[in-house]
Amino acid sequence: MFQLDLDHWSFDKDLQIIHADVRLSISDMIIVEEPLCIDVGLPALLASAFQDHVPDRWAAAEEWSRMPFFVCGCGDPDCRAFSFVIKHLNDRQLEFTWVEERQGSAYKEMESFKLDADLYREKALSLGKEFLQFVAVLDYRPYMNETVRIVKELVQRLEHAKQL
Repeated sequence: MFQLDLDHWSFDKDLQIIHADVRLSISDMIIVEEPLCIDVGLPALLASAFQDHVPDRWAAAEEWSRMPFFVCGCGDPDCRAFSFVIKHLNDRQLEFTWVEERQGSAYKEMESFKLDADLYREKALSLGKEFLQFVAVLDYRPYMNETVRIVKELVQRLEHAKQL
């Protein structure tokens, strides 16, 4: 069972980042359960619903599709991150692998799971919509200026895919 919930959303106006309490569990294993910055990696998470994802927490901000999904509460992936490799096996199934990144060398695989791709896309769509609703009333100016536009485009793509 794949469960990914974001609760207690908050906005750090000084840092211009969005936080939430992240709870990620698969089967009986809790992988993440703590408050983290979620806007840095959200575009990458949404894009991973369509394409394979290999994170690089040291990538430049413009390489948003390579960001880890959840990063340190300070908003800096260099500081700390939860990284996952997503490999689409077919239209119905994907492999979700929790990895520990190491700068300058291959990542270490922690755990790997097979997930239902439709369920994963559904959860990504839900999180994208929650994010857009949350930031709609904020004076939100993230480091990566295109964050909201990218999330909107990916949410539209997910909605379209759901209708097919």
